[in-house]
Amino acid sequence: MVKTCSKCSKPAVTFIRYNGTHLCNEHFLMYVIRRVKKEMRRQGKIPPNEKIGVAVSGGKDSLVTLHLLKELFSKRSDIKIISLTVDEGIKGYRDKSIPVVKRNCELLDVESHIISFKDVFGATMDEIFIKKPSQIGACSFCGVFRRFCLNTLAKKVGVNKLATGHNLDDISQSVLMNFVNADIEKLARLGPHRKIQPGLIPRLMPLRQIPEKENTLYALLKNIEFHDAECPYSHEALRGVFKEILYELEEKNPGTRHSILRSFDSIKEMLEALYPPSPLNICQRCGEPTPHLMCKACVLQDLVKDPC
Repeated sequence: MVKTCSKCSKPAVTFIRYNGTHLCNEHFLMYVIRRVKKEMRRQGKIPPNEKIGVAVSGGKDSLVTLHLLKELFSKRSDIKIISLTVDEGIKGYRDKSIPVVKRNCELLDVESHIISFKDVFGATMDEIFIKKPSQIGACSFCGVFRRFCLNTLAKKVGVNKLATGHNLDDISQSVLMNFVNADIEKLARLGPHRKIQPGLIPRLMPLRQIPEKENTLYALLKNIEFHDAECPYSHEALRGVFKEILYELEEKNPGTRHSILRSFDSIKEMLEALYPPSPLNICQRCGEPTPHLMCKACVLQDLVKDPC
């Protein structure tokens, strides 16, 4: 039997298990937009004449973020939305997603900027994987280098805030991982941040309350073209284990991810007071902010050059 929307008599396109509602196409899209607006207000008012950069990989989450922000700020001529993409140099993966990014940016009339590992670090991720020490995973290199590239590119093009496509699944996984690893200081640094450090572009996470599956449905209903593929190096990451744990918990107890996020938000202010941001130095090599004499990106770059 075809289920009807809990808000109207139209056929439902989805069932939201954690709140027990069936939603039609129209009411589902409204449901997503309403929560994104609420989350954006929580993260701080956007002042006039801001330039918001969106970290766009070509996947569903980053492209939904780009489309939503473009729509939400369409009536504010003083707000400019631009796309920032990191080309890690992963053959068969990133080279397939970048054309998707470009087509979406053309469709939305959004300015697009691309920065590559090859240009910045002298090697692609594929080359780094071959040269890296065996005890350090590919994701460790990629994550640090991506953050470096996004921050430097954002500053270069004059971005005031950087929006990422982190969804509810991503955030709840990070919270759980840090608790399991007893890394409370790292948990305290989880974005979005209230205190902005000099030299670091503040982050926005518009999809923080939206589950991954809902982002996929939103993209499909809005006919957003996205690149649907898994990074070939992601199998090395421990995050996949926590992803499966949370899927199982969510299946047995709908709303688990939201509960984890609410619990984290309720103690975040205390965590930030317990672990205030470290004073930053300027990296003696690249000039980027770092709590040490040399930033993590430069340290890892040296390991690739001389793995021994």
